[in-house]
Amino acid sequence: MTRIFIPRDAAALAVGADRVAARLAQEAAVRGLDITVIRTGSRGLHWLEPLVEVETSVGRIAYGPVTPGDIASLLDSGLLIETSEAVNHPLFLGPTEEIPFLKNQTRLTFARCGVIDPLSLDDYRAHGGLAGLTKAVAMTPAAIVEAVTLSGLRGRGGAGFPTGIKWKTVLECPDARKYIVCNADEGDSGTFADRMIMEGDPFVVIEGMAIAGLATGATKGFVYIRSEYPHAIDTMTRAVGIARRAGMLGTSVLGQGSSFDIEIRTGAGAYVCGEETALLNSLEGKRGVVRAKPPLPAHKGLFGQPTVINNVISLASVPVILDKGPEHYRDFGMGRSRGTIPIQIAGNARHTGLYEVAFGLTLGEIVDTVAGGTATGRPVKAVQVGGPLGAYFPRALFDTPFDYEAFAAAGGLIGHAGITVFDDTADMLKQARFAMEFCAVESCGKCTPCRIGSTRGVEVVDRIGRGIEPEKHLALLTDLCNTMKFGSLCALGGFTPYPVMSAVTHFPDDFVAAPVVEAAE
Repeated sequence: MTRIFIPRDAAALAVGADRVAARLAQEAAVRGLDITVIRTGSRGLHWLEPLVEVETSVGRIAYGPVTPGDIASLLDSGLLIETSEAVNHPLFLGPTEEIPFLKNQTRLTFARCGVIDPLSLDDYRAHGGLAGLTKAVAMTPAAIVEAVTLSGLRGRGGAGFPTGIKWKTVLECPDARKYIVCNADEGDSGTFADRMIMEGDPFVVIEGMAIAGLATGATKGFVYIRSEYPHAIDTMTRAVGIARRAGMLGTSVLGQGSSFDIEIRTGAGAYVCGEETALLNSLEGKRGVVRAKPPLPAHKGLFGQPTVINNVISLASVPVILDKGPEHYRDFGMGRSRGTIPIQIAGNARHTGLYEVAFGLTLGEIVDTVAGGTATGRPVKAVQVGGPLGAYFPRALFDTPFDYEAFAAAGGLIGHAGITVFDDTADMLKQARFAMEFCAVESCGKCTPCRIGSTRGVEVVDRIGRGIEPEKHLALLTDLCNTMKFGSLCALGGFTPYPVMSAVTHFPDDFVAAPVVEAAE
């Protein structure tokens, strides 16, 4: 029997993975072939999806991107032959692990993604799963917190706050009831790391949350997933049920006496609910608006109790830290940015997908070498890092290393590590307008700088585009951005100036209106 692996990740499904799997099953039945199709998560090589992998004695052999119409010719060309030698087919890619995009990564958090059956706990264990939790149940809460602190792990959702400090704050709260909240409201355009790991390795998220519960004294966890992720919601819901039945969750985690359970909750489509306090309001059944701080959620969070709120990737990174030790994780990275970061490459890029690597690669290395430049073959004009609220970086800043402090010094932010590539046809005035419009549409409306400032911002950019007193309105736009940056309650209004002002600063020619040509009489 030959095992063939085909992703069921949403990105692969979007380009026909289900149809490929169905056609393969049909063709195998007609030919009398003994095969088993295993549906996995994605390896993150999105330009090659659907990626089909065949298990051989020398490892998995990859083909892609595969369409249903390719199945017959693949089988005719030797898809099931036991060899790592080149098969005479244009979709043959060779050993999966030798594909440069994958081979050059440092996969710690995403080590199992695309490799295992996401809903097989046995498969998860066979590939190192539960090793971190097994060690954690034998440790004191303070020792777990110390290990996470020593690792240097920082929040991967965008803020970059040290995870260990947040956990220590909740541990030291005397309250009897505490919560762990996993923020899976991944709303930034061009980001998909949270979705990929929830669909491809859900047990690592569950394991990370259970460790967080043991570390802080929390007995209940919630995973808040955006409604636009139906496959992730389904996979996580099923995985929690499997984990509960296996004793990974419940009244005695791994039979060691500590209680921790998880509930899946679905958002209602509000981008602002990715902000932690708006998320808490939504979880409590209230309108998703931002809360003023203090009090911090670590002191008074969900239902007024001490709460750890961590991003999916932050929590999914914890098991490997407990398993291999904080020093192992800390040895990767640079400066205060330790460990690995799953960079998500999107937009006009030749090689789109997820690239997990230690902090420190320059933006130019990521764009030109990893991503392979633009898909159109035209010159790269700008790269937006950090989602729709991230700054636009010109080629002059491509020597900036992927590091929290380095990006801040260059007037940007890493955010959730999504990068969107634009070629030289992009109009940066339109991109600046989009940032203001996005903020206006998604604002919760609680604070004036965000609610009113973004609307006025759209109007001001439009006047600049029409050539109406451009110098005056550029000065007004700068002043407006300053007000939003320092006067908004949360990052939605506070970070919107990053894409706007970076576009103005680095691409001033795009903010010069084209001369109006009067029609001849």
